[in-house]
Amino acid sequence: MKVKQNKLKRKSSYKKRFKITSNGFIKRKKAFKNHILTKKSKKRKRRLSNFSIINNSIKKSIKTNLLL
Repeated sequence: MKVKQNKLKRKSSYKKRFKITSNGFIKRKKAFKNHILTKKSKKRKRRLSNFSIINNSIKKSIKTNLLL
């Protein structure tokens, strides 16, 4: 009798929040650009709209949750 092994599901929240670049880096959006934008300067809002790259300290945990 064969025993079926459970399929691993990737975390949906990680799938929505992180993208992997062609070079293998993980990119994410920056926080604090959702609401109360009137008191933030144009320069600050412009910099918050760019993506940033994850550092190596958390890279491993994100990759495990994305099943890579």
